[in-house]
Amino acid sequence: MSTLLARHLMKRFPGVAAVDDVSLEVNAGEVVGLLGPNGAGKTTTLRMLAGILTPDAGGVEVCGIDLQADPLGAKQRLGFLSGDTQLYRRLTPVEVLRYFGQLYGMGGTPLEARIERLVRELEMGAFATRACGTLSSGQKQRANVARAFLHDPELLILDEPTNGLDVISGKFIVEAIRREKAAGRAVLFSTHIMGEAEYLCDRIYLLHQGRIVDSGPLADLLERSGQANLTDAFLHHAGRVSGAA
Repeated sequence: MSTLLARHLMKRFPGVAAVDDVSLEVNAGEVVGLLGPNGAGKTTTLRMLAGILTPDAGGVEVCGIDLQADPLGAKQRLGFLSGDTQLYRRLTPVEVLRYFGQLYGMGGTPLEARIERLVRELEMGAFATRACGTLSSGQKQRANVARAFLHDPELLILDEPTNGLDVISGKFIVEAIRREKAAGRAVLFSTHIMGEAEYLCDRIYLLHQGRIVDSGPLADLLERSGQANLTDAFLHHAGRVSGAA
């Protein structure tokens, strides 16, 4: 059974089909990339997969749970990081994690141990007790990643988790994703940084104008496109689709 299974997702906004018949799956212990340029439909797709947006058509299952039939049950199994997640400015990262842990029904020693572990793994010790309003972009993003990971979800959905970060902060998040994969988590993340996808992903979905134009392991994408790298493979598919539109 796939940890995440989506079939024929559709989402329209006035004048545009933002997501057009998208199907994908993510299995335990793998990292899957959803790649495309800005405006390709990545964020809309991820928000439907996380239950933030309701699709106009199609369905989503998380760990075998129908997202529309049992949204709370499905959402308890996933951790979601959006591209515009904000932190409570007056709280510290530790206080934010404690608050969200309580929302997930966590508490006491297990919650404090989990917070301590995340602070250590994401090297947040230097700022974990500072107000979030005083943190840099990279520090805030590490705290946001910790919040998404907090309740040990079976599925992680991450929307451009390294966007706008410096090399050091981006490295912490990439390594965190690799640790979650090693622990058996299913990870789906969007990016327009092709090098990240080449480094991290077991499989890749290429999204262009709301549609999946190709998918599979990197080697298969390169072979089918006749290109030497992922950037050129994507441009090949994007040009083919745009030419046909």
